[in-house]
Amino acid sequence: MRKIDFIVNPKTYKHWKIEIHKNICNLIFNVDEDKGLIGDYKLKLNSYDLGVDIELFDALQRLRFEYPYVNLIIIKSGNDRAFSAGANIKMLAEASHAHKVNFCKYTNETRNFLESSLFESGQYSICSIEGVCAGGGYELALSCDHILLLDDGSSSVSLPEVPLLAVLPGTGGLTRVTDKRKVRKDLADVFCTMEEGVKAQKAQEWKLVDTITKKSNYNDVLNKIIKENVKNDNSHKNGIKLGVLNKQIITEDHIKYSTLELLIDRSNKNAKIIFNSPDKHNFENEEDILKQGDQFWLLRCARELDDILLHLRFNELDLGVIIFSSQGSLENVLHYDSLFHKYKSNWFINEIKYLWNRTLKRIDLTSRSLVTLIEPGSCFAGFLTEIIFASDRSYMAEGIFDESNNPEAKIALTKSNFNFFKMSNGITRLETRFLSEPNTIKELEDLAGKELNSQTALENGLITFSFDDIDWEDEVRIFLEERSSFSPDSMTGLEANLRFAGPETMETKIFGRLTAWQNWIFQRPNAVGEEGALKKYGSGNRSKFNWERV
Repeated sequence: MRKIDFIVNPKTYKHWKIEIHKNICNLIFNVDEDKGLIGDYKLKLNSYDLGVDIELFDALQRLRFEYPYVNLIIIKSGNDRAFSAGANIKMLAEASHAHKVNFCKYTNETRNFLESSLFESGQYSICSIEGVCAGGGYELALSCDHILLLDDGSSSVSLPEVPLLAVLPGTGGLTRVTDKRKVRKDLADVFCTMEEGVKAQKAQEWKLVDTITKKSNYNDVLNKIIKENVKNDNSHKNGIKLGVLNKQIITEDHIKYSTLELLIDRSNKNAKIIFNSPDKHNFENEEDILKQGDQFWLLRCARELDDILLHLRFNELDLGVIIFSSQGSLENVLHYDSLFHKYKSNWFINEIKYLWNRTLKRIDLTSRSLVTLIEPGSCFAGFLTEIIFASDRSYMAEGIFDESNNPEAKIALTKSNFNFFKMSNGITRLETRFLSEPNTIKELEDLAGKELNSQTALENGLITFSFDDIDWEDEVRIFLEERSSFSPDSMTGLEANLRFAGPETMETKIFGRLTAWQNWIFQRPNAVGEEGALKKYGSGNRSKFNWERV
C-alpha cells in the first residue's frame, strides 16, 4: 500500500468545506465518491475512509488556531441523499487488518478532539442530520454537543454494524450511546440490532438525538438551540495561519523536520525520534509570541511530532519499538515550558497546550513498544518529560561519558507535569505512575524546577534504569534486541493493559474495547472470511456464519 500523507489544507480538501460566517462555522460534509484513499471503491452516500477523517482532523485544528473567534460549529451534509452512510464497507473489506484497526483508532481520536472543543476552546458543536445517518456517520454525530434530526419521515440514525456486517460500531458508538447519551441498555440493544435504524420521534424518546424538527421550522428550532446553548464569547481571539510543515524526506529511513527528526533502523525493527531543543528567545510580551504564528517553536514541535507518530502508525508497521531521544539545552526547554504558566490566560498558548495534550495521548495510544533514552546532552524537561512517563521503559545515562563533550544527563520537572497533561484516564502521567501515593506526588512537586541527575531520578521513581558509560550501550542493545524478539501481538496486548492504570473513563473504555473487540472481530471469518459479512455486503448473497459462541 502506498504511503499515507497526513499533511492537508483546505485548498486540497476533497470531502469537507469550511464556511465561516462571523462567529459560526458551517463544516460541510460532502464526500467525493471517486477520491478514495487506499483502494478501488466508491465513497457513496457520504461514506468515508481515512482520507475523509484526515481532512476532518485538519479542519478541527484550523478552527482552533485560524478561526478561534468561532464559538459555534454546525456539521451538516452537502449530499442531498444522506448525512453519512458511515465507514465505507468496500474499503473495510479490502483493507488490511492493521489498517482497519488503525483507521478505527484515528477516527476515534478525531472524535475525541471534536468532543473537547467546547471545554477547551468554547466552540459548541451541533450535528444537523437530514437523510440517513448510519454507523460511523452517527458516531460523528455522537461526538457533537447537540444532535438535531429532521422529522421528515425518512431521516434516521442507526448503528447497523452487527446485523449487516458482523462487526461493531468500534469507534466509540456503543460506549457513547450508553455512557454519554445515557440510553437505557435494553433500548440500546434494540437500536444496535436494527438494520433500518430509528426515525425522529422514537430517536428523541430514546435519547439518541436531542432535538427533532420539521423542515418548515428548521431555522427557528436551530436558532433556539443556539440561543440556549452557545454562551462563550470568542470574539477577542485573532487567529494565526497554519502553514505547511517543514518536512524533508532525506531518505526512506531519515525524515528531518525543523524541531526533530526520525531515524529508522530496519534491521533492528526500531525507529528513533530525536528532539532538538529550541534556541533561547526572550519574548517581551504575548504579542511577540503571536507574531511568530505557526513558527513558534512549541507549536512547530507539537505538529511535527504528531505527523511523525501518524507516519509510523500507518506506514511503518514492521517497526516494533519507538525510541525517544533529545539533544540540546535543558534551560531553553524550561524557558519555553514557563510560557505555559506565564501566559496561561492567552488563547494561543492554551491551544498549544491542548495540542501537546492530544499529541501526548497519541503516544499513549500508539501500539508500539516505547522507550526513552536520556543520554548526556539531552533536554527532557517540563512538557518533554511527559514522554519519559508515557514510555514503557526509560534508561538514563549516569555521569559524564568518556570521549564525549556532552554534559551529564539531567531531567527537570515543572508545574506542567502536575497539572496540564492528562491521559485518557483523566489523571496525569505522574498520578498514573504513582497510584495511591499522594505523598510521593507532593515530594516530587518540591523537586519542580530543579535539574535532576540519574541517581536522583532513579531514587524518586522517575526512570526505570540508570547505567554508566561502561554498561550503557550493552544494556540498551540487549533491551532492544529482546523487545524485537517478542511476538508483536503479545507486546500490543501487554502494553495496552499496563499503560492505563487508574480510573476508567469513557475514553479508556472506548480505546480498551477498540483494541480487544476490533483486533478479534476483524479477524473472524464471520466478518472478513470469503463467506463473511464484509465480503458479501452488497453482493445480494447472504453471509455464512460459524455459529459457535467462543
